[in-house]
Amino acid sequence: MSGRPGVIRRAGEHALLVETGSLEASHRLDALLRARRLPGVAEIVPGPETVLVSAPGADPSRLLPELSRLLGTASAGQAARDLPDARAVTVPVIYDGADLEEVAALAGLSPSEVVERHTGRELVVGWLGFAPGFAYLTGLDPVLHVPRLTTPRTSVPAGSVAVAGPYSAVYPSASPGGWRLLGRSAVVVWDVNADPPALLTPGTRVRFEAVTAS
Repeated sequence: MSGRPGVIRRAGEHALLVETGSLEASHRLDALLRARRLPGVAEIVPGPETVLVSAPGADPSRLLPELSRLLGTASAGQAARDLPDARAVTVPVIYDGADLEEVAALAGLSPSEVVERHTGRELVVGWLGFAPGFAYLTGLDPVLHVPRLTTPRTSVPAGSVAVAGPYSAVYPSASPGGWRLLGRSAVVVWDVNADPPALLTPGTRVRFEAVTAS
């Protein structure tokens, strides 16, 4: 359940939860906070309609009004001119997934048409969740909005490219999962030694590209 846009709530001892009201405002506020590097802020976690700001070293009397000001800018859509363009990432995919034919049947398409639909749109990272580096990609072609598997797999290989509901994703590591597998990619989307460790951060534009196995 979403909260009221503009409300800032305490979340534990050292964090504040900012209600943005929309994914777009969350992305703008996230980008503004990262650009401003407010004193004491240790972590910023954007969500569909919220941004969690962990600030164990901040002075709340100074942080709250600054968050309110930045939220106003983000909510009004005024942040774009002050921020760099969102990153664009191309993810090469070998479309040989175990569920490709079933997705095609559910969508009323051929497997090749599923690939065309999946590669034919630029998606945007909405937020991260489920597992470290697992990016929920928004903007998937509505024809490919298929339900999750009735029985999830006990293990999905890292690099698996999948769809479920209105989202697509690249599995960052081997894990259980119920998304339908379209293919696989060699792109590493989670590396604990990288900065940041997640390749696909909120707001990143993502385009899938079909490639053949070598």
